[in-house]
Amino acid sequence: MPTHVHAQADLPGGAAALVHGQPLPRDRVEAFLAVVPPRDRETRPDALARAERQRRRWATQVVVADELARRACVERGLRAQEEVSPSQVLAVAEADVADLGSIVAAVLSHSPAARALLDVFEREQEVPESAVRDYYDRNRDRFLTPEALRHGVDPFDEPAPDHVLPYERAREGIERELRRAAGRRAFFAWLDRARTGVVYAAGHEHPGDPSHPDHEHRH
Repeated sequence: MPTHVHAQADLPGGAAALVHGQPLPRDRVEAFLAVVPPRDRETRPDALARAERQRRRWATQVVVADELARRACVERGLRAQEEVSPSQVLAVAEADVADLGSIVAAVLSHSPAARALLDVFEREQEVPESAVRDYYDRNRDRFLTPEALRHGVDPFDEPAPDHVLPYERAREGIERELRRAAGRRAFFAWLDRARTGVVYAAGHEHPGDPSHPDHEHRH
């Protein structure tokens, strides 16, 4: 797990965080917040204030990760896609939130640099043939032929051999999915390492940092 440092002072004025010693302006966090609708529909003033505090901390994590990804792209000589302005921030799919957590899902939606980095991590993954074959053998229910599906074959009952796509037809898709999953794991590992030692201004800590009273782990 990354180290989320909580700092009450000693940050330059106007900084939301120090990213490897360099100030990250609060203006970038505010610009991101301006186009992201609140996740909570609180009406009580105290609950609304708490939700907004957590929303700012969450947004800080997204912007910090974007900054880290930009720096990693420079170090690797990668060229990210054209920058997306805050007003054009992409929608985040619910499936991505479920798979990745809301912070990483928002980072990949918001940050061309993060997407470029993830693409590299995916291309770097080696997927052994044995892993592809093992996945096929253990998940035959996922590879029913269109004819079997039309005839209502129960995927959880042991399907007949002619009801299942042959390995040669399923192999490419399986390898692609396994490489994608491995690339995401590599991205998570990189982000955990890169965030270690980032120093946050008060009010911009990680939402799950136990050193502030509103902490929660809702990624």
